[in-house]
Amino acid sequence: MDQIQESVGFSSRSELVRAAIRLLLEDTKAKDALSGRANAVIVVGHARDDEEPVTRLKHKFEDIVRTHVHVKVSHEDCVEVFVLAGEGKDIAAMTKEFEKERKIRSVRLLQV
Repeated sequence: MDQIQESVGFSSRSELVRAAIRLLLEDTKAKDALSGRANAVIVVGHARDDEEPVTRLKHKFEDIVRTHVHVKVSHEDCVEVFVLAGEGKDIAAMTKEFEKERKIRSVRLLQV
């Protein structure tokens, strides 16, 4: 926290925590607001040995996955890119399920 506080320029840890909570709330609102037909990209980062949740969720949401690319970026790290088209609520649900997975290091949703 101290490194983030200094590098971003927050005057206190409390200010950093407040900003983080605001960002989390905004992100949650944006996902919850997804409705109707939508297009999006989800980028997921994980360790090479932690592919099970990716495969499971890819199959669970196969009706909205248009393209999936797996990239081994180093000996230990992988990145998955999902191009999605479907109901916004399904895209939000897939994103939230990735975010809940302990073995997933990072999840980013980009609406297009």
